[in-house]
Amino acid sequence: MPPAAPAKKTGGKVALIIVLVVLLVLCPCLGLAGWAVWRVADAGRDATRTPSTSAPALPPALPSDAPPSAAPTPDEEFARGDCVVNDGSEDDAELRKVPCGPNTYQVLLRIPATTDGDRCETLAPQATANYVHDNSIDLFDYVLCLKKR
Repeated sequence: MPPAAPAKKTGGKVALIIVLVVLLVLCPCLGLAGWAVWRVADAGRDATRTPSTSAPALPPALPSDAPPSAAPTPDEEFARGDCVVNDGSEDDAELRKVPCGPNTYQVLLRIPATTDGDRCETLAPQATANYVHDNSIDLFDYVLCLKKR
């Protein structure tokens, strides 16, 4: 009589496949939920912060000896070394690039993807003011650390 054929062990393979599928579905969901909780907690913390008192949040409107130029465009980019004047008010600033000179503000640092003006105190301590650009898309937010010339 021939020896009996070994019994097939498919139950262990099926269980392994089920566990792997559950993990592949569960891990991204948990990661997404964790990210959402982190964003909500971070947004709540930003709302309770108090503004810095060491420097004016926005530069006040100053008379400028520079000739007036075209109105600033919303897409105007400000970079380190640029000089600007505020054509608006301290509460509603409208910055415009101008040649560097007296009564202008020089951009010392541009901090992308944030609206935390207090970061200028540590990243650019020589700044005398800051400008916060708050876009509806957080990725396009930025802070300018400014120094009066």
